[in-house]
Amino acid sequence: MSHDHVDRRLAAILAADVVGYSRMMATDETATLAALKLHRQCVFDPTVASHNGRLVKLMGDGSLVRFDSVVDAVNCALALQNRAGNVDAPPPEIVLRIGINLGDVTFDSGDIYGDGVNVAARLEPLAEPGGICIAAIVKESIVGRVNALFEDGGGVRLKNIDRPIHIWKWRPPRSTAAKSVVPLKTGDSMRPSLAVLPFQNISSDVDQEYFADGVVEDIITALSRFRSFAVIARNSSFIYKGQAIDIRQVAQELGVRYVLEGSIRRAGSRLRITAQLVEGATGAHLWAEHYDGSTEDVFDFQDRITECVVAIVEPQIKIAEIALSRRERPESIEAYDFYLQTMLYFYSDTPERNHDGLTLINKAIALEPNNAIYLATAVGLLMQRGTLGWKLAGVEDQRAVCENYIERALVHGHGDATVAGICGNTLIQYLKEYDRGFELVRQAVAFNPNNLDVVNFAGVANLHCGSLDEAVTYFLSAERLSPNSLGAHWNLTGLAHVEMVRGNYEEALALARKSMAANAYYGPCFWMMIAANAKLGRMEEARQHLAGLLAFSPGVTVARLRAGQPAKIPERMEPILDGLRLAGMPEE
Repeated sequence: MSHDHVDRRLAAILAADVVGYSRMMATDETATLAALKLHRQCVFDPTVASHNGRLVKLMGDGSLVRFDSVVDAVNCALALQNRAGNVDAPPPEIVLRIGINLGDVTFDSGDIYGDGVNVAARLEPLAEPGGICIAAIVKESIVGRVNALFEDGGGVRLKNIDRPIHIWKWRPPRSTAAKSVVPLKTGDSMRPSLAVLPFQNISSDVDQEYFADGVVEDIITALSRFRSFAVIARNSSFIYKGQAIDIRQVAQELGVRYVLEGSIRRAGSRLRITAQLVEGATGAHLWAEHYDGSTEDVFDFQDRITECVVAIVEPQIKIAEIALSRRERPESIEAYDFYLQTMLYFYSDTPERNHDGLTLINKAIALEPNNAIYLATAVGLLMQRGTLGWKLAGVEDQRAVCENYIERALVHGHGDATVAGICGNTLIQYLKEYDRGFELVRQAVAFNPNNLDVVNFAGVANLHCGSLDEAVTYFLSAERLSPNSLGAHWNLTGLAHVEMVRGNYEEALALARKSMAANAYYGPCFWMMIAANAKLGRMEEARQHLAGLLAFSPGVTVARLRAGQPAKIPERMEPILDGLRLAGMPEE
């Protein structure tokens, strides 16, 4: 065999395949072949040519295309998928899945081989119908160069590929060309969904239009990291740009329960951005805030707006969903409703409410045994039982259950920041697997640095296993981003704990008081109140708070707390335990 035309170089490879082709052929072979031929003539071939692509081979319903530019490859894929349904063709409709990789390719007599080709072919089946799946190297190459949002798909193992591949996915927007309406059902028990509309430029400066669009795109990208709700792609929400709209109608057309809208105004060198979170069914405002900055530091301002808005939206949606479950779906036995009702107890930290929460979430797990967030929620509740010193029967027996839930949650929730954060925190605090737990929490922050619970978990991880300065940084970040959200008592108590370790008892007491105002039934907050007062010689106050703790957590002893708390760095707990002992907490 001659190899005169063998050449090896870097290229972008696009692999495309028709969804359900075998089924379509079995149903109507003639119509399927006619539709595929027309699609290639009117859509595929012209789009590839216009983006400087070269068709290498056709494989039945599949195609392999190479590009010298990875940007051309991705733009070609987007153009192909966005043209879906816009061509008059006989049924059935041709829908593609597309995979794209960038790598070394061997060119030999008109054909191509190599790792770059193999990975692209393996990525294609991972795309949604009408969607695109790209390798991380492609994502890195198109940042700031392609106008599309790709969601993190995490690491995957591909057949005959000897290394994990990190993938990103573009999901097809809802059918905006046909303006199909998806009714917003009040009783819908699916996970909540959100649309972020273009922010309105109400200043006379046209340049601010680009700034406003940039803010919205950053917000959509950051919100897409949350797995607890779905975010509508920019392609769909931006069709409303410049239009006078009714929020309720938009929510109905896009099929979402919540809408985030806003505006931007410039006055001299000052910029003001407002943002509002609106319930789609009623048009009621759930949250509103404004942010001020300077045109001189516009990029820093853009980053700060994104961070602040994203940090508050997720807790507000969570609160709204809990209220919706209580108000409108009390009779439902859906797993998601059990989960929402569990969240009423997740932040309470008392034995009775912990029991009620576990009962509910176990019902959800019974319905959906592999739902990672349900498993992780149960893990968090089991951690409370094992670490807060409660005198409960069977606490030791729950360790095996907790370990089982953690492993299942991590398998089925890869890339979910909340899952990694809860499981990592539990490994540190309850199961004493410090290194693995710390690494999981570190991953959780990487998955979603704007998730407030995750930021708090990172503070706790550093408090017990790492740097106190890092712990303070995380706790202060959580307090700054959302001082009144669910879980605010976590970061405030964490800061109080740090001050106890450092011997600053007055500061610890002040922080613990703020924590108690956020949650009056949080055991560790009482530990700080008791220990700080005892260390300051204020025994009457210390004993009063000890009586308050024992009223809702009977049977708590110094020995139980020591056994339940992390001990990688023992001096991180000893000042608190010593203060509790001084105040009269029983040793055994």
